Amino acid sequence: MPSDTPENPYNQPGQPAPYGQPPAPYNQPGPPAPYGQPPYGAPMEDPGKTLGIVGLVLCFVVPLAGLIVSIIGKKKSRVAGFTNTPAKVGVILGWIFTIVGFIIAIIYIVVIIAVLNNPDMVNSY
Repeated sequence: MPSDTPENPYNQPGQPAPYGQPPAPYNQPGPPAPYGQPPYGAPMEDPGKTLGIVGLVLCFVVPLAGLIVSIIGKKKSRVAGFTNTPAKVGVILGWIFTIVGFIIAIIYIVVIIAVLNNPDMVNSY
């Protein structure tokens, strides 16, 4: 029985797939990725990695801000199941630099108060 359209031997069961295409079971799309998750096979990215690096750099400029940003980055990474080394270092350095900064500020204030209360110290030099 002739038909107007020629038969395609590749659409029939048991026939090989056309060149460049995998056999039928493999060219079917897989299940979609659940909402909010990366597609299958894509590596998950650490959500706090950038904050950890920014916090570490800020520790050298503004220690208190670097400490806060590093803590936030560390917490985001921990919730996602990652270890964020720059954030850990940022937290440690942030605490050290903040404490040292407060000690220096207290010493500076004490010296200013001592000079203001004893004006002879300024004139003796």
